[in-house]
Amino acid sequence: MALASPAISIHHHHHHPHLILPSKHSLVQSQLFAPFPHKLPPVSRSKLDVSLSVAFNPSGNFDLTLTGEDQDQQVAPPLPPTEGRIEIVINNDLIRRLDLSPVEAIAGSISPTSADWRKLLDQTVGFTIDYEREDPHDSRELSEFPDVRLWFVRLDASYPWFPVVLDWRAGELARYAAMLVPHQISTRLGIVFNPEALELFVLNKAFHVYSWLKQQELPKPRLKTQDMARMLGFGLDEALFNLIDQHPLRPS
Repeated sequence: MALASPAISIHHHHHHPHLILPSKHSLVQSQLFAPFPHKLPPVSRSKLDVSLSVAFNPSGNFDLTLTGEDQDQQVAPPLPPTEGRIEIVINNDLIRRLDLSPVEAIAGSISPTSADWRKLLDQTVGFTIDYEREDPHDSRELSEFPDVRLWFVRLDASYPWFPVVLDWRAGELARYAAMLVPHQISTRLGIVFNPEALELFVLNKAFHVYSWLKQQELPKPRLKTQDMARMLGFGLDEALFNLIDQHPLRPS
C-alpha cells in the first residue's frame, strides 16, 4: 500500500507516533483510514513515491518505515504486566472446544454497577496461553495457529467490547488484534498488520466499545475509546462519536 502527501506530518510522542491528515474534519486521524471519503479532501501523491509499512510490536507501539530509511530501527519491547491484573489461563483443551468459561467467569462475576465495571477497567485483564505444539520444533507465533485464532474469534463475537479491559501497555491489545487481523511476523519489527484489515478492526471496536462504555454508564467513554484506538496508531475524531450518538448501536 503506497500513500503519500506532502501535507501529512508524522509526530512522535512517548514512543507512540501518530499520523495527522491535512483535514480539520477528518473522523479518523490517520492517512491509512478514511471511513467517509466524500467528506475528506483528496490525498495527493507527492513526486517522491513513499511506501509506508506499518508495524506493531506486542506493546502496541508502531514503527513507520520510509522506503530505504530507518532499516536498523526496532520497536521497543512491551512493558511488564500491570500489577494485580486478572489473568485468563487457556490451554489446548479449552481452545479445541472453543470454551469461553474463563472469560464468562469474569464477566459473570461483575455486578451490573458502573463502579464494578470501572474497577475491572482499572485492574485490566491479560492472557496466559498454555498451548502445547504438536511439533516441539514448530516456531510459529501463537497468533499463527488457526485453532488459537478461532478461539479468539469466538471470544470477540461473544464479547466485542472485551479489548477495552485488556492490559494495553503490556501488549495484550496488540496480541488480541493479531488474533483477528491478518499480519506477518518480523524479527525486527514484531507484528506487521495488514493495514486495510487493521483499519476495519479499529472502526469496528470503536463502535462496540464506545456503545458498551455508554451502556455501562462509565465515565469519559469517548476518551477511553480514543485511547484504545491510539494504542493501535489511530486517532478518532469527535465527529465520529457524534454520528454514533445520532444512530446508536445497542449492545446485546
